[in-house]
Amino acid sequence: MGLNEEQKEFQKVAFDFAAQEMAPHMAEWDQKELFPVDAMRKAAQLGFGGVYVRTDVGGSGLSRLDTSVIFEALATGCTSTTAYISIHNMCVWMIDTFGNEEQRYKYCPPLCTMEKFASYCLTEPGSGSDAASLLTSAKQQGDHYILNGSKAFISGGGESDIYVVMCRTGGPGPKGISCIVVEKGTPGLSFGKKEKKVGWNSQPTCAVIFEDCAVPMANRIGDEGQGFIIAMKGLNGGRINVASCSLGAAHASVILTRDYLNVRKQFGEPLASNQYLQFKLADMATRLVASRLIIRSAAVALQEEREDAVALCSMAKLFATDECFAICNQALQMHGGYGYLKDYAVQQYVRDSRVHQILEGSNEVMRMLISRSLLQE
Repeated sequence: MGLNEEQKEFQKVAFDFAAQEMAPHMAEWDQKELFPVDAMRKAAQLGFGGVYVRTDVGGSGLSRLDTSVIFEALATGCTSTTAYISIHNMCVWMIDTFGNEEQRYKYCPPLCTMEKFASYCLTEPGSGSDAASLLTSAKQQGDHYILNGSKAFISGGGESDIYVVMCRTGGPGPKGISCIVVEKGTPGLSFGKKEKKVGWNSQPTCAVIFEDCAVPMANRIGDEGQGFIIAMKGLNGGRINVASCSLGAAHASVILTRDYLNVRKQFGEPLASNQYLQFKLADMATRLVASRLIIRSAAVALQEEREDAVALCSMAKLFATDECFAICNQALQMHGGYGYLKDYAVQQYVRDSRVHQILEGSNEVMRMLISRSLLQE
């Protein structure tokens, strides 16, 4: 799927930003666990804070395909930071798409500039893959909801200003779930300890806790009982986004490996002259392009709201995150002992891309969704 001239232009902008503003700091952000607020706000100045959000509230109004192209390019500079930017974008899109006009104009402009940051709150300690069984409650009291419960593994937790929370306003199951925006500083909102993670260290992850947290009913996005639908529609795009971040990690790893093979000598000649390694590199590049094509195909299907969009998004996330992690891992192997040193960036792409096979719906859940769509035909 070729890109038009406009897409090539913002792809170049994203690659340049990744090379100049992200890649030089990637290792430091990882090792010191820094949340790079200034760099992300610079990215937002280029329109990357609300890529597929409507322009009247400050978004860029681009397509899902455009978004994938941008996130792949940014992720070559720092996969972890780009993954957070992608989650932030998903939250802004949910408010823009399902919020009323007052909510859109209140929340979206400062989120698009990344003056404020957003987090997506679905997962709980007892409900990961089985998201519809979530227990966080929101009971109506006058013109407020009183929230009680906790969310787990929340990217941006403690740092974000806006929390898009899925909570139970009705009975059991998906139809009892609503979507409510909770702002940082609301009494009763607190955060657990910052988790120590294998990768994704440039974004904080922690529990988000609600203890008699009173939130105005005006903060509910959409109708009561619509929350699970909103959450799943957000995740369809989120799966393309995180798969695109895997593309960026694999893309960078292929380039690093190519360059390493050209300069590293063993047995009197560059590793690049070894046919076995040439074939390995060819396989990596082929799997990268195959992953890119399935992601872009899914992005177009989602943009067009086709019936097969959910299945294609699941296939793209499953295939690309598995394949791209394998590419990064093979790249590390081809760097030999140097690949295991933190002085070499390839190990960070391995660590940062591994979690993509787990979050936004684990790849086991992706297989379940795909098989379900096939069996229902």
